[in-house]
Amino acid sequence: MPTTRDFGGYIRSISLKREKVPSFDEFPFCIPVVRHLDMLDLHSGVTFLVGENGTGKSTLLEAVAVAAGFNAEGGSRNFRFATKETHSSLSDYVRLVRGYRRPKDGFFLRAETFYNAATYLEREVPDALLAYGNISLHERSHGEAFMALLTERFHGNGLYILDEPEAALSPARQMALLSLLHALVKKQSQFLIATHSSIIMAYPEALIYVLSAEGIHETPYDKTEHYVVARDFFAHTKTMIQELTAE
Repeated sequence: MPTTRDFGGYIRSISLKREKVPSFDEFPFCIPVVRHLDMLDLHSGVTFLVGENGTGKSTLLEAVAVAAGFNAEGGSRNFRFATKETHSSLSDYVRLVRGYRRPKDGFFLRAETFYNAATYLEREVPDALLAYGNISLHERSHGEAFMALLTERFHGNGLYILDEPEAALSPARQMALLSLLHALVKKQSQFLIATHSSIIMAYPEALIYVLSAEGIHETPYDKTEHYVVARDFFAHTKTMIQELTAE
């Protein structure tokens, strides 16, 4: 895959205002990603946050999205709805170092609240469906609605923050997402993505941060646990199934 032109990115780095944190024993400051957060440089194209459940990927992603002006439950910057106020206060303690350019487009995708965002669109935004293929997102399967968002709504020159986009996508659709990412990166788009998908995080030249109880570490794709586990499972499927189902 050819190298894309580096335009510098819309967000260059994320840092925590540690001096303002009231206590690292309180939520959300007690979770691993926040406790260990100092400064994270972002790739101008694609940056991944990966790690086990509970390490704080989604919490950090949400904080960055809110600090960047997006609705906490997802959508573009002009989405103003809240089905339940559950987002943390972390956005008040996160500092974004921005690039010299401003995005012309943007979207915060949360798999868990995508249904609510789709409902808001249809009820509150005139002619909203025109931007999504002119078909109700609720009249599509979950995966089809996700892909409609990605293919119809994302135009480029944008900042796109995606929380576990693989949740509704088959392996084939995840590979299609890789192609779409590249097309949008070539249009000077920047992505920050939390994912468990070893397919999606294979995007070349991406910056991968692995989050764990021990800290935040930049890690090559083929050294991530997600890649290693998937590789070993498919290489030794029969043996691993026997071990996993042994009584």
